[in-house]
Amino acid sequence: MADFQSARAPWAVDPRHSRGRLHPEPADARSPWQRDRDRIIHCGAFRRLQYKTQVFIFHEGDYFRTRLTHSIEVAQIARSLARRLRLDEDLAEALALAHDLGHPPFGHAGEEALDSQMRPYGGFDHNAQSLKVVTSLEARYARFDGLNLSWETLEGLAKHNGPLRRPSAYIAEYDRQHPLDLTTHASAEAQAAALADDIAYNNHDLDDGIRARIFSIEEASGLPLIGDAFREVKAAYPDIPRDRLVTETVRRVINVMVEDVVREANRRIAALDPRSVDDIRAAAEPVVGFSRPMAEANQVIREFLFTRMYRHWRVNRVMQKSKRVAQLLFQLLHGGPQMLPDDWRVRAGEAGSPTCARVVCDYIAGMTDRYALEEHRRLTDPNIPG
Repeated sequence: MADFQSARAPWAVDPRHSRGRLHPEPADARSPWQRDRDRIIHCGAFRRLQYKTQVFIFHEGDYFRTRLTHSIEVAQIARSLARRLRLDEDLAEALALAHDLGHPPFGHAGEEALDSQMRPYGGFDHNAQSLKVVTSLEARYARFDGLNLSWETLEGLAKHNGPLRRPSAYIAEYDRQHPLDLTTHASAEAQAAALADDIAYNNHDLDDGIRARIFSIEEASGLPLIGDAFREVKAAYPDIPRDRLVTETVRRVINVMVEDVVREANRRIAALDPRSVDDIRAAAEPVVGFSRPMAEANQVIREFLFTRMYRHWRVNRVMQKSKRVAQLLFQLLHGGPQMLPDDWRVRAGEAGSPTCARVVCDYIAGMTDRYALEEHRRLTDPNIPG
């Protein structure tokens, strides 16, 4: 079998020329991004993704996806794209595994709750929080806070959605200490991880929505891409069981999307003719992306999921309750930091202060759905001991 990594493209990141780490460390047998990936997998924030919402709260069923299973699925697609495009698979995988580390409990409802409470103090953004987790909040090593990841991994986390002209407060603060070239694009590996997130998110939410009986595969078959795959499977396997029909349809849509990204990326790279990763960063547009027809089809799927799933009454009911839980937790702890665990209380300082707000926000953002619900009960039910 060919050694794909030895055929790395000239515009891929090169592990021999990493810009290093904020705190220098001796090299070992792994590449910088293999080492980053291993640190991400072993950190507490990664383990907690197991009990953080993707769409459905953890107690609604073990079959639905969580942030952990979603991150693993994104990593698989990111590695596939990186291999096909002759990029560094390990960096793409590390970025995919880390991209959701900053998500609070209860998915987007939790993010909206924290953002509303933090508006007087700079707001809350899960992308910036992911960077904060790996550069500050993880406390595992003797010599430094955070995971001390390589520059290329941090760059990809900060800029995976493109150049940052107006970075959030924490990203701007970190950039002053450890510049990440925020006004350029990230590497092609980071762009591949971002596209992998889009592919996984839509398709796997579609799968979960069907299995939750929020809508049917027949209803979804009216969508672009989904309809073609659905009809192909029905024609090839007329008697296929329903669960397999859904899985096979979604699998084929993912494959079609991946093939589109590979073709479009190769077209953009050929037009740009880059000679190094810096040419990728300086390009006018990302080199890894959907073709225009695929982007339009993907947007139609997004809109269907938004109206039929994310705004479904069952999802809304749980999300509204969850949002109130996160808001009340913030209000209680911001006004009474003496109720925080010892290590958090020391950092929080004076009740109601901006520093206290940020510490309380970090504390809540790190919670799992289950822990947030338990903490809410402990703080609001006088019959439950603290």
